[in-house]
Amino acid sequence: MLNLPSEIARRSFLRNSGLSLGSMALGSMLAQQTRASQQEVPKWSGVIQPTHFEPKAKRIIWLYMAGGMTHIDTFDNKPKLAELHGKPMPESVTKGQQIAQLQGAQLNCFGPQHAFKQWGKSGQSISEIWPLLGEKCADDMCIVRSLHTDAINHDPAHTFMNTGTMIAGRPAMGSWLLYGLGSESESLPGFVVMVSTGKYGQRQPIAARQWHSGFLPGQFQGVEFRGTGDPVLYVGNPKGVNSKQQRDVVDAVQRLNGLANNRLDDPEIATRISQYELAFRMQSSVPELMDVSNEPAHIFDLYGTKGGDGSFASNCLLARRLAERGTRFIQLYHRDWDHHGAVKEHSAGTAKEVDQGVAALITDLKQRDMLKDTIIVFGSEFGRTPMAQGNGRDHHLAGFTMWFAGGGFKPGISYGNTDEFGYHAVENRVSVHDIHATLLHLMGIDHMKFTYKFQGLDSKLTGVEESTVVKDLLV
Repeated sequence: MLNLPSEIARRSFLRNSGLSLGSMALGSMLAQQTRASQQEVPKWSGVIQPTHFEPKAKRIIWLYMAGGMTHIDTFDNKPKLAELHGKPMPESVTKGQQIAQLQGAQLNCFGPQHAFKQWGKSGQSISEIWPLLGEKCADDMCIVRSLHTDAINHDPAHTFMNTGTMIAGRPAMGSWLLYGLGSESESLPGFVVMVSTGKYGQRQPIAARQWHSGFLPGQFQGVEFRGTGDPVLYVGNPKGVNSKQQRDVVDAVQRLNGLANNRLDDPEIATRISQYELAFRMQSSVPELMDVSNEPAHIFDLYGTKGGDGSFASNCLLARRLAERGTRFIQLYHRDWDHHGAVKEHSAGTAKEVDQGVAALITDLKQRDMLKDTIIVFGSEFGRTPMAQGNGRDHHLAGFTMWFAGGGFKPGISYGNTDEFGYHAVENRVSVHDIHATLLHLMGIDHMKFTYKFQGLDSKLTGVEESTVVKDLLV
């Protein structure tokens, strides 16, 4: 058995030995260990064992409408605003309020740009730009029209929605869940992100820090899957390297990492060990995930895509397949909701890019009996102003809409309201932290007890401000 000095640096060993990883893997060092490393990397089961209370849901699929979806043109009808279209907005509504790009401008009312109708047995009020969602899913939706947030510009608002703080570098909610509960999948990441774009509005920049693990170990960071081409770069074997040879390479690197970990006890080395193993397993699991050829024709018809085209609908199909395979947190960004101009055309166009995919996802989960333990979250980082910005709308933080389905949310209800202008959340106000607390609750986690020691503080997703589980939303 070849014994490696415990103090040798991995890079020095590789540089000075003159051996390739492949030939090194063939040495007697790995004779009994080649297959063993799979057993030596235990599956992460989470720190909350058991959960604080019985969970209603196993996973979350967050459909993130990046750019600030206009609530007034989609899910929050305001007849009074329509009556006052083109007239000055009462100063009593806007005085002293944060306004992003309309400072000093004449603030005129800008009524809803699309007609609303009542959908389903529940009579949910939803804009006509959502024909499939309204027709098929209105009775599954729990619509919350009284959201408010702390950030008025895109990047800090994304950060606040994802991490519970505007301070960059904190863990995303998906990372918190993966750390707390682990993943049911051993061969796919527990936190997966996909991004799609269309042809309407301004394309909202989405930075990878929105799915970063922050101060949590790096193994809990989200993994971005691309919608076209190779979903994960470099996940395939190099030319001329078969699976057994790649297994040998991974085992050799794992042993070297293990030596360093025994000496340094660095959590990031432990992360590297677990992620090398996951990456090896993904070489077979990711192609299988992406190969949708075995899906029946009626599923392609339902989603309106055969997959692999990078569309939101294609990503929704992959989200269902990830959910089936045990991924804990799946986040789909659609980047085209930044409608500072031409809001009527662009909101209708962007909704059309999204409508079929989200309706198909809910329908598909229901027919597989998965909606009951899958939470669907749908919404943006903030809303849009009831005042005109030309023929568009500015950023708005004081009132906006999100909706939820499945996983313990009451179906077919509306909760909370903005004022008659759609400006302020006034009835049953719900904060971003309240949403985080409620989602954690449905996953079996008490948000007050779920902390991580960082810089001497017990940090948590819901921050230090008072936040509440909105039990009126729950079955």
